[in-house]
Amino acid sequence: MMRAIVSTSLKHAGVEVVGSASNGDEALALCERERPDAMTLDLAMPGLDGMGVLRALRTPSGSSIPVVVVSAFSPAHGARAVDALAEGAFDLVAKPAIGEGLDSFKQSLCEKVAAAVLSGRRRSAPRAPHSATNGNGNGLLTRREPARVRPGSLGTPHTGGSGLAVPRRPTRTGVQKIVLIATSTGGPRALATVMPMLPSPLGMGTLIVQHMPAGFTGSLAARLDGQSKLHVREAAAGEAIDPGVALLAPGGLHLRLRPDGRTVLSEEDAVGGLRPRADLLIEDVAQLYGDRLLLVVMTGMGNDGLRGASEVRRRGGRIFVESADTCTVYGMPRAIVEARLADEVLPLDQLPAAIAAEAC
Repeated sequence: MMRAIVSTSLKHAGVEVVGSASNGDEALALCERERPDAMTLDLAMPGLDGMGVLRALRTPSGSSIPVVVVSAFSPAHGARAVDALAEGAFDLVAKPAIGEGLDSFKQSLCEKVAAAVLSGRRRSAPRAPHSATNGNGNGLLTRREPARVRPGSLGTPHTGGSGLAVPRRPTRTGVQKIVLIATSTGGPRALATVMPMLPSPLGMGTLIVQHMPAGFTGSLAARLDGQSKLHVREAAAGEAIDPGVALLAPGGLHLRLRPDGRTVLSEEDAVGGLRPRADLLIEDVAQLYGDRLLLVVMTGMGNDGLRGASEVRRRGGRIFVESADTCTVYGMPRAIVEARLADEVLPLDQLPAAIAAEAC
């Protein structure tokens, strides 16, 4: 049933399914033969499972095919989802419960497969356009009409992908700032690069919004905590901002700040399909901290963070974004660059030092 749902959903989105596999070994063989643009992959398969496939694709002899994991997840399996991202998965889509959330599943599946195809094409030389998935409903090889990708590389720290010069604004030196990091697709891997390189304490404290479903963010926080000097944990209600702590917004809830600066976990409706929504937290923090806020927007689909960035700029805060060269998906940063709101546009490996210097 899931195989039929995945196949039909992709076909309706203009994707041609060119093969399917019932286990990991078959999936790898099909990928070698078909050279797809992307693969959808279940983690639970007989024989070589999805994690084994991801590891095989990361070897020197493996493929650079971007993989969207389509699997059953629950809070108990959050660590497994984070492990899949650490092993190189492009993104995750949770299988829906029977009779529940099918429309949102189809939309999310098609959006993420399309983004994976674009990401793969941007990073590699042109080749025969295809896409793939496994036999539990998530191993379908597909072909898609060539996508139009607007050129956009960032040659200098102050030039956006659109070619717009980003005006440099003076910063207040010696003033501690609160750091707010917003990211989505590709974010777990970007955070795994940035967070271990940040000092502790860091400024006035750190907040992170990573778009993930409920049940996954606790495992992500635990993984980052083990790698970082800062103590990284999933945010709880009523917490105070701490210079030695990075609070990660829980999946499925909006993270907000009260007027006294303590955290609030909100079950308000999703905004633009997102909960947590970075814009809400950014606006709260900008209103409370003004020019003592440093907003950092990294890889991700869509434009979450753009509305908040306008508020940050209005109140005198600083805005750093990840450059197109290192983004998995240059969506969220691009929206801010093209709105001429970014103060710095930097590749991922340069962000930690810039954040540390700015946050004091």
